[in-house]
Amino acid sequence: MTSGTVEGAGRPFVEAVRAPYGAGIMGTRVILADDHTVVREGTREILERHGGIEVVGEASDGEEAVRLVSALRPDVAILDLGMPKMGGLEAVRRIKATCPEVGVLVLTVHDEDQYVFAVLEAGAAGYLLKDVPSERLIEAVEAVGVGEPVLHPTVVRKVLGRLQPDGDEGTDRSPRSLTDRELGVLRLAARGMSNKEIARSMDLSARTVQVHLAHIFSKLQVASRTEAVVRALREGWFSLEELA
Repeated sequence: MTSGTVEGAGRPFVEAVRAPYGAGIMGTRVILADDHTVVREGTREILERHGGIEVVGEASDGEEAVRLVSALRPDVAILDLGMPKMGGLEAVRRIKATCPEVGVLVLTVHDEDQYVFAVLEAGAAGYLLKDVPSERLIEAVEAVGVGEPVLHPTVVRKVLGRLQPDGDEGTDRSPRSLTDRELGVLRLAARGMSNKEIARSMDLSARTVQVHLAHIFSKLQVASRTEAVVRALREGWFSLEELA
């Protein structure tokens, strides 16, 4: 496919129904935006080896990306930051302003604070560095497609470092209602591991990890793993040093 093209332009667009876990009934529909053709081709090959992901459009700059998202309404838009005409940060802002239901995943080489926090504040659901394994990229696309935040481990430490309060005064170092197993799952989630990676590390099924996370969210009255980790750090249940 050439840059800026749309697959199936003659057929009607159909919105996929989102489920609490997993992609919509038509799978996860993705557009790729990167000014390097070889990067787009490689990313597309990785994603389309997975049967539940379909790349429906490609763009070589931010302006094309915004137009494609508006036309196709994909589940996920994967954006690089350093693109011509319109950079990735501005593209994130415009996509979230016009198509807030589209999950945005930034895939970049940049891990500087100025980019990380600006992108997350603009509404991106995920921020990965281009050194991630292909399996992790696939899992991230699926997660972002159903509204789950996904952050590279390096980015997790930056975000949590900014959120963690100074000192331990006034914190309760007991996890209270969480079981040892749930606290272990939460600690690995804080390291940026996916559900499958946590499952392998703890010799559990991915479904069991999912159930543990649901229990954690319910007990802590939060809506995502990021909120749960922030709560654990604020309570002093584990520290950033433990996550290194």
